[in-house]
Order: sequence, then C-alpha cells, then structure tokens
Amino acid sequence: MIRLAVLMWLALGGVAFAETMRLAVTTSFHNSGLSDVLLPVIKAEIGLEVQLLVVGTGQALRLGRAGDVDAILVHSKAAEDAFVAEGFAPYRREIMYNDFVLIGPAHDPAQLAQATSARDALKRIAAAKAPFISRGDESGTHKKELVLWDAAALEVSAFDPWYKAVGAGMGASLNTASAMGAYILADRASWLNFGNKTGLALLYAGDPALFNQYAYLPVNAVKHPHVNAAVAQALEAWLVSQNAADLINGYSINGERLFSFNAQN
Repeated sequence: MIRLAVLMWLALGGVAFAETMRLAVTTSFHNSGLSDVLLPVIKAEIGLEVQLLVVGTGQALRLGRAGDVDAILVHSKAAEDAFVAEGFAPYRREIMYNDFVLIGPAHDPAQLAQATSARDALKRIAAAKAPFISRGDESGTHKKELVLWDAAALEVSAFDPWYKAVGAGMGASLNTASAMGAYILADRASWLNFGNKTGLALLYAGDPALFNQYAYLPVNAVKHPHVNAAVAQALEAWLVSQNAADLINGYSINGERLFSFNAQN
C-alpha cells in the first residue's frame, strides 16, 4: 500500500520532501560498500536522509520488534518470515541477491577446492579439524552457516577446539580468519570489498544452497504507531525503481558484480 509520501514522490518526479528515517542493515551489506553508493543518490533524488544502524540480522530484527527503526534490510528468509508472521512487518520485499562463499587459507589444508558441494566442503573442514571462524552473532551469515552444518549432518560447538565463534561482524570475522589462517563463510560482496586478503583465498562457491537473498521489511505502524511509515514506503518505492536497479547491478569491484537486483514492482 503506497501512502501519501510515496504518491508525492512519484508526482514530483522523485523529489518529495526532506525527511529522516532509521534503517537497520546487516554488517555484510554495509561492508560491501553499496550503502556508500546508494545513500547519497537517495538523498539527492527523494530528499530522504537514511540513518543506518549497522548490526547483524538478529539484532536488526530485534530493533524492528522494539519499534526502534522504521524498516530493516536483512538476509535470513526464515527469520524474516517469522517477523512478518508475528505482525512486526506487513510483508517482506525482495530487493537483491548475491551468494555466500567459503574462504580459507590459500594452501587449503582441508582441500575445499576439490569439494563437490557446500556440504562436502564443510565435511572436509570438520574431518581435517581445520580452524573455522564463525561469526557467532545471530547474523544472516551465522544463521546460514548453522543451516549448512545441519545439512551436512555435523554438530559443531565452542567445545570443538578448531571451531571459534567470535561474535563479530563480517569484516572483523574475516580479519580474525586472516590472522588465524582459518576457514570462514562470507557473503561474496564483503569478501570482494575486504582489504586484508593476505593468505586467504576464495576456495568454494556455486552451490545453490549458498544463495543469499536480501529483503526489505517496513516496520508495522499498527504495532508501533510512532514509526515513520510514510518515508519507509518512499524508500521502498525507490529501492524497487529502475534507478536503484541500475546502481545495484552496476556496483562492482575489479569488474566483478557484488549484487544482482531482483525486486518485482
């Protein structure tokens, strides 16, 4: 449902009002550098100042449940569906996607480069007891990692000396993997934008199980009347526009695209 603010934006050709909104986003989205591309254009085109709260998906959902933000942009479909089912958002809107990749020491002691699936790759890490860094922060990446271990029929915990949960964002976790010569699950965008690649390499990718969808969820104004629903809808209208599609699809590092737009109007 498009409210008055969105209609004003459309009627005025994209410049509707000077407003501010609070958007909780994942650390992986922010670490990718895409927010630095999108936010200035959003401000220029629709007069909207987007204040980012950069957290893991779990914390972003908690902020939404508390009504502390106007909308969230996250990447954990099961958790998002539960958020909608509980009435904290009227719906989820898919915006863009990329994939998860398995990174590790370039000499690859667990031989991930020979893996035939993500399940096989994790089994190789566990069999070799090779150091593995988990974000351990209830982020979308952490949730995906746990799903993958479960699919591989493997139980991992802090009691396993080779498995280290660091409770940190994507950039800090990659730095820890680099320092320890460890394996780690990362989203492709964060990996491509990561500066400290010394000793690390992308060793496995391509399994459909590693698909990584990002979705936008406006916080339900019925639950939290104080949220700025009008500007959340204005941002959504821009995020599914052709201008957004061109910027998202055009964002690359060293010629490699970081995200693909897949929003449906």
